Amino acid sequence: MMPVQATAELETAAQCDEVRLDETCPDSAASNLTGQAASPDLASPGQASPDPAPPSLAPPDLGAPDPGRSDPGRRVFGPAFAALDLGTNNCRMLVGTPSGDSFRVLDSFSRIVRLGEGLHSTGCLNDAAMDRAICALHACAGRLARRPVRQVRAIATEACRRATNGPAFLCRVKQETGFDFGIISSREEAELALESCTPLLPCGDRRALLFDIGGGSTELAWVRLTDGHPELIGYESLPVGVVTLAERWGGAGFTEDGFEAMVADVAERLQPFEKVHCIAREMRGGGVRLLGTSGTVTTLAGVALKLERYRRMAVDGVELCSQAAADALAHLRALGREGLMLHPCVGPDRVEFVLPGCAVFAAITRVWPAPHVIVADRGLREGMLLRLMRADRLRQGRRRDPCRS
Repeated sequence: MMPVQATAELETAAQCDEVRLDETCPDSAASNLTGQAASPDLASPGQASPDPAPPSLAPPDLGAPDPGRSDPGRRVFGPAFAALDLGTNNCRMLVGTPSGDSFRVLDSFSRIVRLGEGLHSTGCLNDAAMDRAICALHACAGRLARRPVRQVRAIATEACRRATNGPAFLCRVKQETGFDFGIISSREEAELALESCTPLLPCGDRRALLFDIGGGSTELAWVRLTDGHPELIGYESLPVGVVTLAERWGGAGFTEDGFEAMVADVAERLQPFEKVHCIAREMRGGGVRLLGTSGTVTTLAGVALKLERYRRMAVDGVELCSQAAADALAHLRALGREGLMLHPCVGPDRVEFVLPGCAVFAAITRVWPAPHVIVADRGLREGMLLRLMRADRLRQGRRRDPCRS
């Protein structure tokens, strides 16, 4: 496999766009994609990433309000909170400030670091991968130094859970960057994703199956919905993600037989979860939604929309019909390695991981066929920020105001 160099950070929220996690975005909500082209205002040149964002935009240093100045044109923000997610493939950070029951994004960062490179075969994190992650975290620390932050939460997921030297690496991270990372359980990982994605689920449904295709694992959450309120009734963390599959299958994943073998392997791993919860039977009874949050799912939506440049507002909350998803997946497979490198929703840094992710998606929709899948461009970081802000409101003795925007 060709080595993947750490990419430049991808940055969002240059204009401090508000992230409304209590509603879908106006230009994509409740849409049923059929693979038709998106309107021209949704497309501009660029490249998507597992943390979709315009790569050429650098957020201004918004800083904190200066109490010594009286500038009526200056925007004043509340306390800032930061969430860091160190996964198998990416290092991500999101900084936001409360806005009603949601939050406004102040800064966002994502860099491919491939922390879990080689972990499948060695059981430990290698030096080069740890150095890449440290470098990305230094960049995060530098960005946080630009503004006061009331609270930071930093979590590590599958790579550090599995690696024998994961805890030692996180001690090094604390010494060199100041970030105190905690390794979260697969259950908390599912709960954080559910926290941010719940607003995308229609109120009239009975159940939902949420899946998150990560670098080192795929998280499943089986959810009971009561008047729109979610209850986690089952979860599973499968030890297959885009990095682990890419390393296991290599170039064979680009062939028809190799891709089908990946799908079959993942589908077999899903069977124990299906036997416990009988999800396929529940789906046949109706009232069950399938919701995906991952770079794979957002890429498929971008392809179905024929976006010339990935736009979160065009994708987050959209309903992708099964035929559109199948067509988008077939299109990506037909491109081959060179075509994927040139595709605006893939690019050279993700070319090795897109088809393994598509194989996981294909396995999930084969075992649990649904007429639509809701696409979520949100996940752990958004869930962490919501929890941090809610806890802070309680500490400050403030009451939630549902009318506040």
